Amino acid sequence: MKAINRIEGRAYPLGLANVDTDAIISAEYLKKVTRKGMGEGAFATMRRNPDNIFDNPEYAGAPILVAGENFGCGSSREHAAWAILDMGVQAVIAVSFSDIFSGNAFKNGILTIELPQAQIDMLLDAARDGQLAIDLPDQTVTTESGNVAEFGMDPFRKHCLINGLDEIGLTLQMEDAISRHEREIDERMPWLSSRRDAA
Repeated sequence: MKAINRIEGRAYPLGLANVDTDAIISAEYLKKVTRKGMGEGAFATMRRNPDNIFDNPEYAGAPILVAGENFGCGSSREHAAWAILDMGVQAVIAVSFSDIFSGNAFKNGILTIELPQAQIDMLLDAARDGQLAIDLPDQTVTTESGNVAEFGMDPFRKHCLINGLDEIGLTLQMEDAISRHEREIDERMPWLSSRRDAA
């Protein structure tokens, strides 16, 4: 998982509330066997409108998305997080998130930031004209004009995102202890040893 420290750039000023996972990636795009290319189907329904923000060259490659409340509601499909990440979005700022989407986003290295509606409105205005800068260690979002929004963050999630640690990375941090435990099991209960089976 890619470590996150600072994310800076344009932001999609979506602003909508109750954007569900079907709107993020509809069922017709769930047939892929790999995450690569999933972003092609991201927000496909919205992209049917020729004036949509996702195909506006002004926001091309934006690493940030600003939305309203209850972002990622609906089904639990992890594909929604995969699609957003594949289109280049590293952070989503919203009033609130579905718990399942927030968990899926975190596990895939997407920073989710919750802010009050008044601050979302300020960021939406700022995103239409310029860049935003997210500083995860300081837990701030700053506009080009210097307005700053501070956000709360679960310390464990912050640690994992800053250090690029997914569940596999966290497990590998315990590699020495796991190896030591396996050796102890081999010595105390050799009949359970996987090494014995391989011999």
